[in-house]
Amino acid sequence: MIQNPFRYFKTSREVIQLAVMMYVRFPLSFRNVEDLLHERGIDVCHESIRLWVDRFGPVFAKEIRSKRSAYLRRHTQWQWHLDEVFVKINGVQLYLWRAVGHKGEVLECFVTKKRDKLAALRFLKKAMKRYGPPQTIVTDRLRYYGAAMRDVGNPERQNTDQYANNRAENSHLPFRRRERGMTRFRRPATLQKFTSTHASVYNHFNHQRHLESRARFKTMRDVSLMEWRQLVVA
Repeated sequence: MIQNPFRYFKTSREVIQLAVMMYVRFPLSFRNVEDLLHERGIDVCHESIRLWVDRFGPVFAKEIRSKRSAYLRRHTQWQWHLDEVFVKINGVQLYLWRAVGHKGEVLECFVTKKRDKLAALRFLKKAMKRYGPPQTIVTDRLRYYGAAMRDVGNPERQNTDQYANNRAENSHLPFRRRERGMTRFRRPATLQKFTSTHASVYNHFNHQRHLESRARFKTMRDVSLMEWRQLVVA
């Protein structure tokens, strides 16, 4: 029997889920979320919201990610886009590796201190273990990508054409907006934890509204919100 993860909290599950969704999904601070909840008649402290995000954000993201990875493993992966983001923490340059699907879905995030063949190889193995190998992998023309793919055994699947990786470049924008809202990160572990959570929540509510009709988009949005409210229901 699965224990209720909310059993030690006086606040209702619905309020905690709403606060976590608002903070992770939108570029808001903890105090912004506190003010928005106050307008809805919910009186909580911003420190409580910080605790909820830290404790329940990874839990929600893990359930979303497990369901999505199980679905993707049953289907052929067409194309991935790999790229890295430069993130500076306390004056130290770190690298956030990101794998993006052909529809713009963020598949995997991985933080490293170095940008070399070993880091690229670890990132590729981690992503393929969770989602399965894709037919094509679009990367930059950096040598460590080719070296890592030769070790994996699929160098013929690499695509380095010019402008082919614009999908990955554009997918960095939501993360950068959220990073500015948080006034950056202070520890690598915090960066890894939040990017994994943000990616899962972003995928869950991202429906590419520019490709869908208004009626279909509203239906998909309602379904996503209903599924979010059903997460980790004991």
